[in-house]
Amino acid sequence: MSNELLFEIGTEEIPAGLLSKAVVDMEDIIHKTLTEKRIGFTGIKCMATPRRLVLYIADLAPKQEDQTIEKLGPAKKAAFDENGQPTKAAAGFARGQGLDVSQLETIVTEKGDYLGARKTIAGQPTATLLPEILTGFLLAIPFRKSMRWGNYDLRFARPVHWILALYGGNVVPLKIEDIESGNSSRGHRFMSPASFAVTGFEDYLNKARENFVIVDPAERKKFILEEAQKSAAEVGGKLFYTDDLLETVSLIVEYPVIVRGGFEEDYLRIPKEVLTTTMISHQKYFPVVNDEGKLLPYFIAVSNTRPRDIAVVAKGNERVLRARLADASFFFEEDKKIPLEDRVESLKKVVFHTLLGTSHKKVMRFRKLAVKIAAKVKPSVKKNVDRAALLAKADLESLMVGEFSELQGIMGREYALIAGEKPEIANAIYEHYLPIVAGGDLPQTDEGAIVGIADKMDTIVGFFAVGLPPTGTADPYALRRQALGIINIILSRHYAFGLNFLIDESLALLKDVLKKPADEIKKDVLEFFRGRLQNQLISQGYAYDTVDAVLSADIDELVEVIEKIKALEAFRQNPDFEPISIAFKRVDNILKGFHDGQIDVNLLSADAEINLFSSFDNIKTRVEKGIAEKDFNAALNKLAALRPPVDAFFDNVMVMDKDEKVRLNRLSLLAEISALFHKIADFSRIVTAG
Repeated sequence: MSNELLFEIGTEEIPAGLLSKAVVDMEDIIHKTLTEKRIGFTGIKCMATPRRLVLYIADLAPKQEDQTIEKLGPAKKAAFDENGQPTKAAAGFARGQGLDVSQLETIVTEKGDYLGARKTIAGQPTATLLPEILTGFLLAIPFRKSMRWGNYDLRFARPVHWILALYGGNVVPLKIEDIESGNSSRGHRFMSPASFAVTGFEDYLNKARENFVIVDPAERKKFILEEAQKSAAEVGGKLFYTDDLLETVSLIVEYPVIVRGGFEEDYLRIPKEVLTTTMISHQKYFPVVNDEGKLLPYFIAVSNTRPRDIAVVAKGNERVLRARLADASFFFEEDKKIPLEDRVESLKKVVFHTLLGTSHKKVMRFRKLAVKIAAKVKPSVKKNVDRAALLAKADLESLMVGEFSELQGIMGREYALIAGEKPEIANAIYEHYLPIVAGGDLPQTDEGAIVGIADKMDTIVGFFAVGLPPTGTADPYALRRQALGIINIILSRHYAFGLNFLIDESLALLKDVLKKPADEIKKDVLEFFRGRLQNQLISQGYAYDTVDAVLSADIDELVEVIEKIKALEAFRQNPDFEPISIAFKRVDNILKGFHDGQIDVNLLSADAEINLFSSFDNIKTRVEKGIAEKDFNAALNKLAALRPPVDAFFDNVMVMDKDEKVRLNRLSLLAEISALFHKIADFSRIVTAG
C-alpha cells in the first residue's frame, strides 16, 4: 500500500454508453502520462460505476527516473587551436552549458568527434508531481457528450461532486474548481449516501461494498450473469442475453439486485424478435428461453437498489413491460390487416433523401439492379430476387417498424410469411439488410445476398452521385459499412462479377440525379472501395505493399483480386521475387510519359533485346492462360523467367537510343512486358531493398 495510488472522481449518474469507452481512455491517458513523466509502476486498473470513475495504480515509483541530457558542441578539431588551447567556440559552448571546458566530453558520432556536455537531471518526487498529473488526467478524459454546470468552466460527462486522491495512504492535494481532494468516498446514493473515509485501495473496495457499491464492473457483470442464470433456472428456463446487454446493465447499477417478472403467455404469439427487442433494447431486461430457444413468459430485470419487498418491484417492471407488449400486440394485429405488397405504393410518401427521391424510387432502382446481378450469378433465382426486392422496404410503412425501427426487415419477413410469400423471398427481405454491424452475420441465401448488394450499391453510388460521400470525420449514411458489406458478401459467396458492372449499372439507373460526369463518380466510388478493401486486407495480416500492388492494378472482380494477393504473397518466397520487382521498377520508371507503340521485330538488333523479346514472346501466352484460368501462382512463376533477360537488357542495351525508331521500339517492348505484369500487380509498389 505504501506506493499505491487511488483516485476517484465522484459524479452524478453518467450514462452507460459513455462509461465503457471512458474506462479504456483513462488507462491510455495515465499510461502515456506516466511514461512521459518517467514514473514507473507495476499495474494500472481503471473502473467505473454510474457515479464514479476510479483509477488505481500499483507500486507507483516514489520519484521520477533521473534523466541524462546530451548536447553536442563544436567539432573537436574546431574546439582547440594548434597549441591545444580552447577556441572561442569551445569556451562559448562550455559557458552556455554552465561548465568549464575541462568538464566537456568527447562524443563520437558518424560525422566525427565532437565536444559535448552530458547533464543528469534528478527526478522529482512523485508526490510533488501528482497534483498536476491527476488534474490533467481528469481534464483529459474525453466524452462524446460533456456539460458545464453552475458557474464552472469545467466540462465533464456529468457534474463532479467529490474527489478522492490517495498516494501511499496520504491525500494528494489538488483542487478542481471549488472541489478539493480528500480521503473520503460516498456510498450508494439511496441506500448509503453518507461519506466514508478510506486508507487505501483494499480498504476502499471493502468499505464501498459495505455501503452498497461494487466498484469493479467486471465483478458486477459476473454477479449479474450468475444470479440471473439461477433465477431463470428456477422457472425451468435459460437466460437469453447478449454481451452488449450484459455490459450495459452492469454499467447502470452500483449494487445489482436480480428481479424476475412474468407476462401473459398470450403475448408469445407475437414474433420472438418483437418480444426480445422490447425487453432488451427498450427495457434492458433479459428474456428467458427454454432448451429449444423458444421464449418463456418471464424476464429478468436488474435493479440498483435492494427493495423491502422484491415482489412489489417485480410487479412494477411487469406493468411497464405489459404496456409495451400491449402496444406491440396492437401494432402486430393491425399490420396483418394490410398485405405487404399493398404497402409498396405507400413508399411514394416516404422520402429516402431529398436529392435521391422517395423510398419507392429507390426500390424500383435497386430492384432492376438486383435482377441484372441475378442474371449473371444465379439465373434460377431471378423471379425470387425480383419479388424480394419489390417487397424489401414495404415494412417501413408498418406500425410495428414505425415504433421499433430496429425491426425493419424482421417484420418484413414475418408479414411476408403471413401473406403466403415463399420462405426464400421472406428470408431475403430480412437478409438484404445484413450485415447490420461491421463483422456481423452475412446473408445465407442468394436471394438475400443479391438484393442486399443491389440495395447497398444503389445507396453508395447515389450519395456519391449527389456529392455526399463520406468525409474523414463523418459518414452519416454508413457508406463505409455498406461498402464492406458488399465486399464481404461477394467474397463469401464467390460471386464472379465486377465492381465496374455494379457501378455502371447503378449510375445508369441514377442518371437523372448525377451532379458531375458519370466517369468521375465511378472513379471516386472505385477508389472508395479500394480503400475499404485495402484496410480490411491489411487488418487480416496481408503485407501492405502486396495489397497495394494488386489493388493498384485491379479492383474489379473481388474474388479474383483476393486470389492474386494470395498468389503474390506466396511468390514473395521465390528468390527471384526481389530482383524481378527491382527490375520491374526500372521498367516502369523508364516508361513514365510513354504511350504504347507497336513492336517492330525488324528493328531489334542487339542480342540482349532480341533475347528479351524472344523470352517474352515465349511466356506471354502461357502467362495469359494462367491468368484466364485464375492460376495466378503459375502465371507469376512464368513471369519470373523474364528476370535474367530483363537484367541483361538493361545491362547491355541503351533504351534511349539516338535513333527515334529504335528508341520507341525498345520502349514499346518494355511497355508490352509492363502490361503483362500489370495484369496481376503493379510491382513498382513493392517495397524492395534496392
